[in-house]
Amino acid sequence: MNITMRRRQFLMSCSALLAAGHLSPALAQDARLRLIFWGGQNRADRTYAVLDAYEAEHGVTIDGEFLSFSDYWAKVATQTAAGEAPDVLQMDGAGRYVAEYASRGAIAELDEFVGDVLKLNDFDVDQLEAGRVDGKLYAISLGANAAGLIANTSKFQQAGIELPGQQTTYDDLWDMREAFAAAGEDIAVITDASGSWSALENWLRQRGKSLYTAEGRMGFSVEDAAEWFALWQRMRDDGVCLSAELQALDTSPATSALTTGKVAMAAEFSNLLVAYQALNSDKLVLTNLPRIATDAPGGHYRRPSMFFSVSNNSSDKEAAARFVSYFVNDIEANRILNAERGIPCSAAVREGIASSMDEAGRAAVEYVGGLGPLLSPPPVTSPSGAGEINESILVLTSQEVAFGARSPEDAGAALVSAGNEALDRAG
Repeated sequence: MNITMRRRQFLMSCSALLAAGHLSPALAQDARLRLIFWGGQNRADRTYAVLDAYEAEHGVTIDGEFLSFSDYWAKVATQTAAGEAPDVLQMDGAGRYVAEYASRGAIAELDEFVGDVLKLNDFDVDQLEAGRVDGKLYAISLGANAAGLIANTSKFQQAGIELPGQQTTYDDLWDMREAFAAAGEDIAVITDASGSWSALENWLRQRGKSLYTAEGRMGFSVEDAAEWFALWQRMRDDGVCLSAELQALDTSPATSALTTGKVAMAAEFSNLLVAYQALNSDKLVLTNLPRIATDAPGGHYRRPSMFFSVSNNSSDKEAAARFVSYFVNDIEANRILNAERGIPCSAAVREGIASSMDEAGRAAVEYVGGLGPLLSPPPVTSPSGAGEINESILVLTSQEVAFGARSPEDAGAALVSAGNEALDRAG
């Protein structure tokens, strides 16, 4: 079934939301914009329904294109280099690509549109500030989220294991593995998160370290990185986390070992609970990443899940900014979106959609709001070059350890060395 048919079917299912007098007759305009984003089918269906609603209300056609995260950045880089970038681009929530694209002049400053076009008067300040580079606004947060674990409650209940919580440590994962095995459950406890920058960052923050320093350098040592890789190698050897072969198949919620029943928990961001739950009949819940010790400081923080930016190549930046404003502020649109991109940044939107959110959407909101003592201040904005480190160098280095091509010690040195080289190139 093609995307157009999926758009129509999803829009019909949302007709009750869009019919209550909200949509006015289409304006006599001949505007057309392009949007590119990453995500799975669930996100695409919701997004396309909102694009259809925007066209019906404002007379502006928005041609959307979505890709997997692994394919997305290569496509955007190619389009940008050719001067053919879409009008609106989805940007990574860590800010690393925002900084890079802003420094190259690839995305537009948005301050001139704030007020009449881009309405951000009730936006959460931390989310608004996260989209600034050198004091200038380049990106609008689409929602707040936090790193965590998505757990299959049925797996834990069937094995008689208590769901993990705020006192759960990495050491406890071995006890869970033994309990699953004793109950006849031949599954791993957790996905292999050794190549996840957010899991590494959380672990480092509990140790008083960071991914990057305020000066834009690596925030951890070779020894830190080696210890991280060694931790996951022990889990891999003991069957606590997924094998290298199974982890290699885990590229999206649809192919995740959580969805295929090979693992009890997946390390993911909180907003992805909505997408995972849509694919799983068992009830899923969110919980925090493990602690290095029960008295360790919190490693979590509230962050933008992702941003929208406007291309400097856009022939109508004002129209693009007006669409972004609609996307983050319109209550009916956000009822369709169901916080799948994170907790809305507008207080009015949060209040307006609270009663219509499904269970997974509400659970994601409650998780981020309930982290309490595990929360600590957000890190500095990621420097240029961080995108290559987080999404390529770390991932490839972790895979080399998983498949036996490197020892944890060699991998630690390789990660820090390659990371510094990437920062030097970008700087």
